[in-house]
Amino acid sequence: MPCPHNEISIVQRSQQQSAVAAAAYQSGEKLFCEYDQQVKHYPEKRGIVHNEILLPANAPRSYADRNTLWNAAEAVEKQWNSQLARRWVLTIPREIPPDQYAVLVREFCEQQFVSKGMIADFAIHDKGTGNPHVHIMLTLRPLKENGQWGAKCRKAYDLDENGQRIPDGKGGWKNHREDTTDWNDKGKAEVWRAAWADYTNRALEAAGRPE
Repeated sequence: MPCPHNEISIVQRSQQQSAVAAAAYQSGEKLFCEYDQQVKHYPEKRGIVHNEILLPANAPRSYADRNTLWNAAEAVEKQWNSQLARRWVLTIPREIPPDQYAVLVREFCEQQFVSKGMIADFAIHDKGTGNPHVHIMLTLRPLKENGQWGAKCRKAYDLDENGQRIPDGKGGWKNHREDTTDWNDKGKAEVWRAAWADYTNRALEAAGRPE
């Protein structure tokens, strides 16, 4: 089995990156980015054998369209340094039959991400050179019940031992920011990596090809 490639990164506007461009690159589709009014297309990208978008139940059905989804994800971010999406590149063990790639990735994404409220956009790449892998893009904001984007974080007041707010000495109250989800918790990436290893090991066993 090839050496696993397991890279997680954040698409960041401060790095002149675009979620629409990242989606175009991994999917092989020609997409139009409303933020910079440019077409994103990478025709030199080869070996894309499958791509798919998985939506949680409360996501607008229009987000099944890649262009609509990632332009919406970018439009809600107003800052010059906004984080736009999470990207993950994962090796698929070549011992797993190719007709099982999409089944494996879909099940993994649905259970690890979509069930928690994230939208997952994945593309499987396989040039037939012994290095099948999958690109996964994930939304960072939670979705409200009505399908609108929620906040990434909220203000929480610091409390004393009696549960009372603590004055900040300026007429207000001491406070801090809290994430509205656990997606960015320290150690979360390792949990996902361990889950992927478990999924691929079970797929290898089912295929009758021990690791």
